[in-house]
Amino acid sequence: MEIEMIVWIVLLIVAVVVELITMGLTSIWFAGGALVALIASALNGPLWLQIACFVVVSVLLLLFTRPIAVKYFNKDRVKTNAESIVGQQAIVLSQVDNLQGIGQVSVGGQEWSARSVSDDEILEPGNVVEVVAISGVKLICKQVYVSKSQTPES
Repeated sequence: MEIEMIVWIVLLIVAVVVELITMGLTSIWFAGGALVALIASALNGPLWLQIACFVVVSVLLLLFTRPIAVKYFNKDRVKTNAESIVGQQAIVLSQVDNLQGIGQVSVGGQEWSARSVSDDEILEPGNVVEVVAISGVKLICKQVYVSKSQTPES
């Protein structure tokens, strides 16, 4: 067995073992590159071709399959802490006015400082809003439901 084949086999095994240990999609791309380089070596390709195959295949796998793999790999990841608040509904506790820099909402029994998605929109107490983002320690909210006490009587 040629030395190049041994090197590619060792690199392939190391990349796979590292991937199995970390389970973080860190080295699987290089295992693919090493496999293609190993095939090039088995077909008696020159060393420069083997190295080129390794680099090109590794980069292509990294660029084109990693975003898809990460999407499906992390789909069952549980959101934690503040991250889990985005998308939830909240109740406005005190008027939210971006120009005055005031406002608080309650989400899941916790009080948060809040801002509206739009500077010209004022959110009144009792209204239901949706948390669309977090900026620093403030929740960015959009109006979902206006409380009956806020609607004009006919």
